[in-house]
Amino acid sequence: MKESNKTPAFLTDALKYGINLGLDRMMRLDELLDHPSRRLKCIHIAGTNGKGSVTTYISSILAASGLKVGVYTSPYLERFSERMRMIDGRDGLIRLRSDETCGEIDPVSLENIVSRVREACDIIGEEGGEHPTEFELTTAVAFVWFSEQNADVVVLETGLGGRLDSTNIIENPLCTAITAIGMDHSDRLGSTIAEIAGEKAGIFKKGCPAVVSDPFSTILDNDSAGIVKDVFAHKASEVSCPIEFVSPEHISVRYTDDGKMRFSSDFTDGKEYVTSMVGRHQIDNCALAVACCRRVRDTHGMDISEEDIETGVRYAYWKGRAECLSTDPIVILDGGHNPQGATSLSLVMNDIFGGKLQGVPLRLVMGMMADKDTEGIIEAYRSGGIVIGELYGVTVNNPRSMKGTEICNQVKLVYNNGVKTVDSLSPVEAVRQAFSESEKDGMPLLVTGSLYLIGEVRATLLALATDGKE
Repeated sequence: MKESNKTPAFLTDALKYGINLGLDRMMRLDELLDHPSRRLKCIHIAGTNGKGSVTTYISSILAASGLKVGVYTSPYLERFSERMRMIDGRDGLIRLRSDETCGEIDPVSLENIVSRVREACDIIGEEGGEHPTEFELTTAVAFVWFSEQNADVVVLETGLGGRLDSTNIIENPLCTAITAIGMDHSDRLGSTIAEIAGEKAGIFKKGCPAVVSDPFSTILDNDSAGIVKDVFAHKASEVSCPIEFVSPEHISVRYTDDGKMRFSSDFTDGKEYVTSMVGRHQIDNCALAVACCRRVRDTHGMDISEEDIETGVRYAYWKGRAECLSTDPIVILDGGHNPQGATSLSLVMNDIFGGKLQGVPLRLVMGMMADKDTEGIIEAYRSGGIVIGELYGVTVNNPRSMKGTEICNQVKLVYNNGVKTVDSLSPVEAVRQAFSESEKDGMPLLVTGSLYLIGEVRATLLALATDGKE
């Protein structure tokens, strides 16, 4: 494995400090590194579902306009270096489509910056301060690297929440954006939808424009949507920032035989956009990203044309989110790990390929973390019309993983025991066997659940889908 593929040992060791929300450690770390965060022009993104997609759309649009764009996301699927990359203009965007590693932080830079971050941590220890968490250390590495790379803009995705997330030490973002809100991480962000929305809205800054997915255009019920919208409006007023609620209208959608989506809406100015990121929820994500880029253009005078926006949407690509790896047999990967994500996936499965999968039995490989609402996710599959022809319940290689046998038991409970299950295989063995069976009988294969599962099996499935071997 290449060095850039691995998480540096110093960062891995810091996992023992767990998740410890707060800004004091990060602010001191940034200070000791000579405040790299202050040299960055950032677009800051929070939300429960869709953060990665919106980050991808925005960074792709900005790169299409010729800007040198830093991108910070989490978690990674296959390589640690995925978490931070530079897309150098339109040429870099085009190269990224043929080389997934294009622009990722290189091993030498990673080693050098981690060494400097370690030295800063030593000073914090000598001062008697708390050791920074793994996410704080990684964020510090990213800030230093983006600063040294002279990024024109950094598209910055929060890790958890917003108000106390380590990315929130940035002071004057070009724009902030909040995607769809749902009940996730309630043990840390609050037990009500209002509390969670309040934590997300903590990224709003005085005078900095904010764009937000209109809660009424998401899958929240009307009462919850009203609560969330009131929280966002109140917080924006409190910090004196202009806020725009984004809700695409007059939507027309069609799906192509290769699994892509073509759509038009009020925000496309009558043009038909093309994207490989499929599903009705992706139109909301795209609308939010376009609104953000237009706000940045109009507020800060950046040269972002409507043609750049259209091109950026076409080139945007986010692996592991309703990602179609093969059409013969059909193989789709999705890391929707909460009920809202599962509902969106159900809608995609009903619509993709012109609706030809609607009501069709699927071969499912599923792995979940034990602390997720697995029953709620399975119920969303069932109520969304997903028919399970055969289920492989797998135990992901992660200490938090739910056992494959338990996944099978929960699916049988929700589906009233009418599901054939296989639960004794490792994730890689499961996708190999499932792919082989789908090659024989043509049953579409859906690999879903935890992003950790997607990261564990994607390379194997991609190799099988392209040439039948790794």
